[in-house]
Amino acid sequence: MAEKKVLLPGPDHPITVEPNPALITVTHHGRELASSSETLTLREASYPAVHYFPIEHVDSDVLVPTDHASYCPYKGDASYYDLRVEGDILENAVWTYRAPYDAVAPIAGYVAFYADRIDRVDVVDVA
Repeated sequence: MAEKKVLLPGPDHPITVEPNPALITVTHHGRELASSSETLTLREASYPAVHYFPIEHVDSDVLVPTDHASYCPYKGDASYYDLRVEGDILENAVWTYRAPYDAVAPIAGYVAFYADRIDRVDVVDVA
């Protein structure tokens, strides 16, 4: 089996992870799935920013682990969850890096939602 390529962020592919003090809430079918003012915002190259939630700030009743996995040479191996909300199953709609590479180590223990698979992401600045 080929060894996985590991890349470091740099000027050609910058990655930052920063605490976000805003109150961020994820809702689907009127049900609050996650709410936190302790998220991390990951910005990677030209991709849209991603909000990572502490797993304990997500409604555990809606998360169902899956066997799906992916790999990012900058972040490592990702694991996924389905969301089960009000009879709706959103396959692999949430991901996590359980043992991320050092460059993004703070996101361990956090999960992120595919924004295009859920109804709403509300961001309320607390400043």
